[in-house]
Order: sequence, then structure tokens, then C-alpha cells
Amino acid sequence: MKLYDFDGMFDQKLSEYVKKNADKHREKEWEDIIPKMYARFGDTVIKSLGVSPNQYYAQMDDGQIVAQLRAHLKQGVAVSEFLCNAIESRNLSEKLIPLLDGTEDEKAYALNLLGACRQALPEYMRLICSDESEDIKNTCVDFAKEFADEVKELALENYGKGVEKEYMLEILSRCVLKDERIYEILIKEFRSDGENVPMHASYLAAYGDERALPYLLDKIDGEGVTFIEFQELKYAIEALGGEYTKERDFSNDPYYEIIKAHSVSSADVFGAGGLNGVINGDITGGQGNAEK
Repeated sequence: MKLYDFDGMFDQKLSEYVKKNADKHREKEWEDIIPKMYARFGDTVIKSLGVSPNQYYAQMDDGQIVAQLRAHLKQGVAVSEFLCNAIESRNLSEKLIPLLDGTEDEKAYALNLLGACRQALPEYMRLICSDESEDIKNTCVDFAKEFADEVKELALENYGKGVEKEYMLEILSRCVLKDERIYEILIKEFRSDGENVPMHASYLAAYGDERALPYLLDKIDGEGVTFIEFQELKYAIEALGGEYTKERDFSNDPYYEIIKAHSVSSADVFGAGGLNGVINGDITGGQGNAEK
């Protein structure tokens, strides 16, 4: 299968163009200009091909275009936005899901292209419970959370077996249909795990059951609460409709001192969702010398 490094072609032409016009634009202006040039390049006919990059992929059938992606990854040829856009413009879930059982690069691209895909949920849950990288697992959790009610029983089963408990808790906390089993689990974990108070408080906030307020208020009032724990607990309390107004002294807390020293508000540090809410023609038309 012949592959074309369209990004390489663009980079070469861009380099030539920038050298000729370096003094015409400031750095900030180039940041706006280059993406527009790249988009225009996608519709420009490459003389050696007789079609533009976008046309090149548009003429392929579904199987061919996914095969192109796999070939690019296998041979180490840059995957252009033109190829990704062509895949995203079609409904190729069934052909992309098998890539989730492939190489690390194939998994990463498949996840990015599939997004929160209902058909891929079984694979997402499998990857979360496998020996994949944390990046892969976190991405799968983010997508699975959008269908939390649909994977609830599997998440409960995994939690009960002690399989990736924290990930299962995160997914369960996003369930919309209330389930007493989930509430009891979230409360139990919040009360028993003293090392992950901010995380478990955020789960209670996300789940949205007001019955958790007394437990949160009791915890935030404790003498040993750190500044980071306080911030997350206060957010959770407010998210559930409660309020905590007692003044607390964190002057001896190292995290508080760091934030104060840098004049950063707690909202800037922790985000709105709390700590855990906390990653033209001149450049075209040449021969495709990056052709492979």
C-alpha cells in the first residue's frame, strides 16, 4: 500500500514560505496563519497525485481508509489531519473498534477517533481492567462515564471483585439513575479511605445525593483536614446544596502557603469542578517528494 506523507510535504513547502516571508509577520500572527495554510493545503491538488489530500482519502472506501491509518502507524509515516478528518466524517465505529486490540498507537488513535462511542463500551471497560497505560485507561474512563448507567452493573461487579476500584467508583458516581448500592459504596469509601478524601468527596458531589451532606460536613469540621481536602469538601457540600461558613486557619499548611505566595485563587488551582475537575498558493502545488 502506497502511503503519502502529506504533513511532510506541507512542512517542506511551509519552511520555504516562512524563510521568504519571515519579516512580514510576528510570531503570534504565524500561529494564526499556519493552520489556515494547512487547511488550504488539504484542498490543493498535488501535481504528482493529480488530487488534493482531501480528495485522495475521499475516493477510498471504508475498509481502505482504515487500512491506510493502520499502515501509517505500522510504517511510522505521519498521520495527517486530512486522514483523521476523512475517517471522522464517516460512521466507521465497527472498523475502528478492532484497533482497540492492536498496538499502543492504534489504541490511541482509535480512542481519539471513536470518542464516547456506545458500541465501543465493552472494549473500553476491558481496557480499563487490563494492563494498559494510565493514559489509555483514563481516556476509556472518561468515555465510559458518559454511559455510566449502561455499564453500571459491570462496574459494580468489577468493584466487588476489587478490580480497578477507583476507576469503577468514578464511573459509578456519574450514574443518573439512583441506585442504593452506589450510594452505600460511595459513602463507605469516603468514610474509610483517609488518604483519598478529595477524590471520594468529588465522587459524592458528582453523584448528587443530598444524604451525603452530613458526612461531608462532619469531615470538613475535623481538625486534621488539610487545605486541599477542605477545598474539595467545601465544593462537594455546595454542589449538594449545603453550606459551610466557618473560618479555618490553614496558615501552616504548605499547599496554602504555595498558593498564597503565588497569589492564585483556589478556583484557579482546583478549577470549577474542584481538585479532581483538575492535559495560500505559495505553499502548495509542488511535487510530493515525501511520497513513499
